[in-house]
Amino acid sequence: MDKILRRFHLGLMNMPRLAVRALILHEDRLLLVNAYPDRNSNLWCAPGGGVNAGSSLPENLMREVAEETGLTVAVGSPVLVNEFNDPAVGLHQVEIFFRCTITAGRLDPDWLDPEHIVTDRRFFTRAQLMQIRFKPDTLPVATWDDRTTYDPLEHIVR
Repeated sequence: MDKILRRFHLGLMNMPRLAVRALILHEDRLLLVNAYPDRNSNLWCAPGGGVNAGSSLPENLMREVAEETGLTVAVGSPVLVNEFNDPAVGLHQVEIFFRCTITAGRLDPDWLDPEHIVTDRRFFTRAQLMQIRFKPDTLPVATWDDRTTYDPLEHIVR
C-alpha cells in the first residue's frame, strides 16, 4: 500500500499546478500586484493564486483576490490561459485569467497580505503597463482588446 501511495504522490508532483488570476479593470486601469516578499523582484502580475480542491475556480479566485488586495470581486468569464514552468524546481503552472469587477472595498495603503507575499498593489493604465515588467506577455491584449487568448508555455521569469 505504501508503494502505491508513494507512486500516487510522485505522480501528483509531476502534474501541472492550477491557478486562477483576476483581470480587474477599473476606470480603464488594470490592477496588478508585486508578489515577491521583500520586493525581491520588480515583476508585476494579476492577483490570484493556486486552486484548492473542493472549491470552484471563481470561489478560489474570490478568496485569492481578497487575500492579496483586500477587495471583493465578482468573477466573470475566462479570457486567458497562460502556462509557465520552472525546470529547476519541477514546477509547471497553468493559469486561467477571468474578467472581474470590484463589488466592495478599495485599495488601502495600510493593508497587509496575510501571507506576506504581496508587497504592493497598484492600478496601471495601458500606457503605464508598457513602462514596467509584467507577466504574462499577453496581459494587455487579454485586458483591453477583449480577445480570449492562450499564452504558450514559457520558463519562469523572476
